[in-house]
Amino acid sequence: MSLNSETNQSWSNVITSKNSLFSLNLKEVWRYRDLVYMLVKRDFITSFKQTILGPIWFFINPIFTTVMYVIIFGNVAGLSTDGTPKMAFYLAGVTLWNYFASCLTGTASVFRGNASIFGKVYFPRLVMPLSVVTSNLMRFGVQFTLFIIVVLYYYFTGASIEPNMWLLATPFLIILMAAFALGTGMILSSLTTKYQDVNMLLGFGVSLAMYATPVIMPLSSFPDKYRWLVELNPLTGIFECFKYGFLGKGDFTIGLLGYSTLVIFVLLVIGALIFNKVEKSFMDTV
Repeated sequence: MSLNSETNQSWSNVITSKNSLFSLNLKEVWRYRDLVYMLVKRDFITSFKQTILGPIWFFINPIFTTVMYVIIFGNVAGLSTDGTPKMAFYLAGVTLWNYFASCLTGTASVFRGNASIFGKVYFPRLVMPLSVVTSNLMRFGVQFTLFIIVVLYYYFTGASIEPNMWLLATPFLIILMAAFALGTGMILSSLTTKYQDVNMLLGFGVSLAMYATPVIMPLSSFPDKYRWLVELNPLTGIFECFKYGFLGKGDFTIGLLGYSTLVIFVLLVIGALIFNKVEKSFMDTV
């Protein structure tokens, strides 16, 4: 075959080095959507391999956690729930927090956890964090169904619950949470390629961050001198909007949700750019 015939050939896929920091190549990610599906399926199967109860753990985890919060924080500590039933209040926080924490920790370990795959097979690296977010969305759906059942029970038994139109914002809130976990996780994942300390501190940091988020206590219960710090947390607007929409109580404002949306969008863009830069050279450092 002559040199001219080789250069004139057209290829269906061409693997090239992207020099631009802003070249995310989302079209290529879309072509690999089947791989995302396979990774999500793999995560679901391996999560409950060699377990007796299997997917029932999706329900057991939030139920036990919520009951513990009701006993310790609701009854023993006597923390306020803004007048809403304790079970519904804490389950709302647990459902949202479980999704965010799982997405964040999963995304943050993308590079180190999949180094062996990255070194052998080519595919858009952005596929891995996207599969983590999608996989955890399935678990969130199960726990969210449990939350809806609890809310309906209290609503029809005459409890102090006043659902309103803001519950329709739930899909948007889920997208915001996923975007926040994705953006922050990609930043942390990029850092772990050089600094293993970040991975060590991640679990502790996630646990600590829960107490700076309206999970176990409403925004109205935070002391005034610390409240502004809690409001700086992008998750605060999401949690307060979610609880206000389904329970009818909380210090929710449109401005707070708007702030969360803006900060999360900026973090997502920064995270994607850093991830795009590090993916080209991370195999030299992990």
